[in-house]
Amino acid sequence: MATVRTIAWIGDTTGFVRLIDQTLLPTEVQYRDCKTAEEIWEAIKKLRVRGAPAIGIAAAMGMVLGMQRTPIDGYAQKLRTIADYLKSSRPTAVNLAWAVDRVVAKVQSHFQQKQRIVAEELNRVLLQEAIAIEEEDRIMCRAIGRAGAGLIQAGSGVLTHCNAGGLATADYGTALAVMFAAAEDGKKFQVFADETRPLLQGARLTTWELQQQGIDTTLICDNMAAQVMKEGRVQLVITGADRIAANGDSANKIGTYGVALLARAHDIPFYIAAPSSTFDLSLAHGDLIPIEQRDPSEVTHGLGRQIAPQGTKVYNPAFDVTPARLIAGIITEKGIIAPVTEGNIRSTMGGA
Repeated sequence: MATVRTIAWIGDTTGFVRLIDQTLLPTEVQYRDCKTAEEIWEAIKKLRVRGAPAIGIAAAMGMVLGMQRTPIDGYAQKLRTIADYLKSSRPTAVNLAWAVDRVVAKVQSHFQQKQRIVAEELNRVLLQEAIAIEEEDRIMCRAIGRAGAGLIQAGSGVLTHCNAGGLATADYGTALAVMFAAAEDGKKFQVFADETRPLLQGARLTTWELQQQGIDTTLICDNMAAQVMKEGRVQLVITGADRIAANGDSANKIGTYGVALLARAHDIPFYIAAPSSTFDLSLAHGDLIPIEQRDPSEVTHGLGRQIAPQGTKVYNPAFDVTPARLIAGIITEKGIIAPVTEGNIRSTMGGA
């Protein structure tokens, strides 16, 4: 099953990043060329590229852009400056900092191994590592799909929140990967997609991706989830995640915690789908996960017009944290972690 290419590096070390501008979907599919680290920062901040794995890839490629035309004198200092700059774009998704730190560590290791080196060689190392991260994510997405496909039964209803498909990753998605894989197995099922206020990623992006693959999809407002569960239309909930603490507490798009509570109230299993790069085992629990606060205008304005009185106070956290006790399992490229405990997580992740 082919999926849309969200982000790609074009050319050699002097090339650029091409990504889909997701703010224009679903009515317009437009690619945006980013040729500076500043343009990557803006694309991440403004959600032109979004989804934890995808912004990690974008930031890794942004490191290459930021180091182009940098002389060897001062290279190390600028490397740290660009890394800190890109990591400041969004704080919650751990994949971003993980990917930036990984490419930086690769270059620093290369520095230490050679006494004489030129900047072009270091830029080549940066690019190779960024592309490796992209390819690894593509492989992990497919593995997540295969690991979770058996959870979806023919004729069942599956609810998802926000967007965790190919648009959020290098290829196949996380939560949607499970659905894509189940569809490839020949199963017929229905997906209920929450619209996901305030930026409507479910309405704009998830329904678009599922329609592209011919999967039966019904869009619902966020406040309809309880009703469709009560009516027996949903047998399974699967969402993605942006950061998972050592104990399994999982940060995802705002509203996910509420969906998990509703699923528990209706005895419906709630699953998270995420690659190993989304786990942050340095954090003991979810209360330590930084939660991004976004522009109040995302709430006071919608669909091109003002929808709240001028001067209205707004609280706009981009994410919430679902406690591990509400999660039936975490679907990873290494298998399903269930029950969700720190011991099981560390065992599956290799004790990292």
